[in-house]
Amino acid sequence: MLTTIFLLVGFFFIFKGADWVVKGGSSIAQKLNISEIVVGLTIIALGTSAPELFINVLASIKGSSEIAFGTVLGSNIANIFLVLGAAAIIIPITIPPGTVRREIPISVFAAVILGILVNDTLIDKAPASILSRSDGMILFLSFLRFMYYYFSIAKKANGFNDHSTHGDYGLIKSMLLLLSGLVGLTLGAKWVIDGAVFLAMKLGVNETNIGLSVVAFGTSLPELVTALMAAYRKKPEIAMGTIVGSNIFNIFLVLGTSAMIRPMPFSTSSNFDIGFVILASIMLFCFIYLGGRHRIEKWNGYVFLVIYFLYVIFIFARH
Repeated sequence: MLTTIFLLVGFFFIFKGADWVVKGGSSIAQKLNISEIVVGLTIIALGTSAPELFINVLASIKGSSEIAFGTVLGSNIANIFLVLGAAAIIIPITIPPGTVRREIPISVFAAVILGILVNDTLIDKAPASILSRSDGMILFLSFLRFMYYYFSIAKKANGFNDHSTHGDYGLIKSMLLLLSGLVGLTLGAKWVIDGAVFLAMKLGVNETNIGLSVVAFGTSLPELVTALMAAYRKKPEIAMGTIVGSNIFNIFLVLGTSAMIRPMPFSTSSNFDIGFVILASIMLFCFIYLGGRHRIEKWNGYVFLVIYFLYVIFIFARH
């Protein structure tokens, strides 16, 4: 009972901590006169990826690699099928042409690279698969390359300059919000990882499924709230930027950092989940590109939600 309470309190701290990180980081970006499209794909995406980062770092330290992989893969799947699906039902999500050409293909590329790096047994006939420290460095360097590339093209891109997304805070208050959010994320992540490991053992459910469902959903709450609020305020570009940016950061930054801390053993059964991450991005690209209107319609949102709930049912039924 006490563990369940700590798990719920941990999710609350993650939710509030990420909210403060987003508000503080976004406000600081506004003070520096950064456009909304940059805020969505960088500051907000990084802020909403912070729960996955903190949970995975702690999971790596504890040696719980299954939860680490499950959290990232489950969160990326939830971000598209659940978060984007729910946002699209509120309002059709218009996608900037540059995002269709650049960021969505990069998110597919990130998942494919991850699949190659972790499949030592299939590719090299190694006795075991592992995301090594050198693999982590490749992912982390890819994150740095993406950030450099994006900021270099952002200078030439047309941004969204209405800085009303998260309110106007003074610089001191913005920094305090950001720091308080990071503290909340740290505490929340510790309680969630401890509670999730305990529940996995108590209920006889493996750590991968706990990471793919319960923890992944909890860490996707910041993206969900951000996307829903962006859709409600008729700023769908911010919703899309947050989701796509977060998915890229989850693989390049979160798994890269985690693997550099401690090599992460990989179960080939998780290849299905990597494939599902790739499928989600490809479906997103197809709905946008084949529709010819560069947006996600409401019916696409319903399709995404149905697929997500079927996926959750499947991951529990397969073991």
